[in-house]
Amino acid sequence: MTDEKNAGIMSYGLFAMVVTHALVHAAGAMRNSILPLVKDEFFLTNTQVGLIAAVPPLAQALLSIPAGYWSDRYGAKKLVALSIGMAVVGAILGGVTWSPWIFIVATTLLTLNSTFYHPPSHSYVARLVRRVDRSKALGFLNAGGTFGIAVGPLSITLVIEWLGFSWRELYLFWVIPISLGFVILYFVREIRREDSVSGKEIEGDATTLWTRGFMVYLTSRGIRMFAMGMMSAFIAIYLTEVRGWSIGQVGIMYGASSLLGIFASPVGGEIASHVGNKKWAVISLGVGYAFLLGAFFTRGIYPFMAMYLSYRFFGILAMPAMASITAALTPPKQMGMGYALSFMPASIAGVVAAPIAGYIADFYGYLPIFMVSVVILYLGLAVLQVGVKLKPMGQS
Repeated sequence: MTDEKNAGIMSYGLFAMVVTHALVHAAGAMRNSILPLVKDEFFLTNTQVGLIAAVPPLAQALLSIPAGYWSDRYGAKKLVALSIGMAVVGAILGGVTWSPWIFIVATTLLTLNSTFYHPPSHSYVARLVRRVDRSKALGFLNAGGTFGIAVGPLSITLVIEWLGFSWRELYLFWVIPISLGFVILYFVREIRREDSVSGKEIEGDATTLWTRGFMVYLTSRGIRMFAMGMMSAFIAIYLTEVRGWSIGQVGIMYGASSLLGIFASPVGGEIASHVGNKKWAVISLGVGYAFLLGAFFTRGIYPFMAMYLSYRFFGILAMPAMASITAALTPPKQMGMGYALSFMPASIAGVVAAPIAGYIADFYGYLPIFMVSVVILYLGLAVLQVGVKLKPMGQS
């Protein structure tokens, strides 16, 4: 394909995956910011909100393994196309929602689409470049995703706060932009394993999927994703009901926090390629969690926003390293399945975490949710540091 010594990371394939990554996340990223509006419109309790937030990750948990299997069997283009199609249908349903049940179906499709997107796109990019360049290339891929997660909430401020449209019309606004992903994807060429730029290097990663290191790695992710699941469903509600923020201000914070990924993700990938993937992930995530804890002890909108943005910045810096660790622990023939399994803990944890957080909110208030979550985040990070061992090449 390309001479291994001269292979770069820039190509149309990478560009297409970066852009489609942004598109498939845009509408789905609005859910948490819109939940306060949905809660008020349908007169929902916190427990009901938690149950609504639990359905999408339940669907993800059930379909993660099939998504990984189909990714390895059918290739990136078909699975990414399916993901884009699910996002389009979800956005349309979000635009015609007339009951909480339809909202659940819409947001489930807009969340489940990422389950079918991440395994093929990540394995495609991992095969597209040399092993030493993985964290850099995956940094660009993650930048596309974080940009999509940014523009979704930012569009809330534009379409709802400034232009006065409803949240249903906002979902319909995204149908055409997401559909453009089909056009971009059409020109992508599938990569056969024998054509991979990684070539012989990719064989140095792992020979079997079910290793102790990979299981501990999944456990670490599951612990941390449980904490994230507790927080994600209620942080917008906490900010609006307790701190008096407007939906637009919440959207700005979410949008800005993800917008940081355009810069932070490629930089994080570059740093990880020099410092080492696990070392950089532990340092970056550890610093980020400290900022998250500090945010809840601030007063006023801007101090909280500054601390939260710092937390997100360091979290995004770690994303390419985490994606590279997944590739290093996964056999080449099962890389799609490996990435599917790596995202599965978030889905399983989200099923349980959101209802538990809803129960805590109803009986003890919102703040305990976030304090407990930070402790759990550090516990998961400790498991990663102590329990996951990488080969020397996997750390380069």
